[in-house]
Amino acid sequence: MDEVTVRIGTVADADVAGRLLHDFNTEFESPTPSAAEFADRFRTILTRDDVVLIIAMGEGEGGGSEPVGFALVTMRPTPYHDGPLLQLEELYVRPRLRDGGIGTLIMTRLLELAAEHSAGEIHINVDEVDTDTRRFYERHGFTNIAPGEDYRMLCYIREV
Repeated sequence: MDEVTVRIGTVADADVAGRLLHDFNTEFESPTPSAAEFADRFRTILTRDDVVLIIAMGEGEGGGSEPVGFALVTMRPTPYHDGPLLQLEELYVRPRLRDGGIGTLIMTRLLELAAEHSAGEIHINVDEVDTDTRRFYERHGFTNIAPGEDYRMLCYIREV
C-alpha cells in the first residue's frame, strides 16, 4: 500500500462504512446484519454530532482509490473532564493490509480528534483472547483496567 489518506467520513460514506463493518464481522465469524442494513444505520447515526467516522482510503488493486479501513467513534459527556469521553466503537483494517501502518494512521487521526474536542479519555473494549489487537492498543498508549482473567472483554483506556 503506497499512499493512504485518512479523513473524517460523512453520511455519503455510509455504504462504505456498512461494507467495512460487515466484512469485519464476517472475518471473525460474528453474527452480523447485512452491509446494506449497516449502511442504513450509518446514514442515521452519522447525522449526529456525537458520532464520528474515520475512513482510510488507499490505492486499489486495479488502481483508483478504495476504502482500506475505518474507525467509528462516539462521544459522551462525563463529569470527570471538561471535554467528552471518546469511545472507540470499531477499528478495522482490511486483512491483506494489516501491519502496514494503516491502523496507526487511523489512531493518529483519532488522537487528533480527541485533542480537537478536548476529550479527557478514550475507551475501547477488546476481546481478551485478541493478543495482537491488545498489543496494538498498548503500543498506542492504552492500558487495560479490567482485572483478572475471568473477563472475556477487557476495557482499555488512554488519557488524553
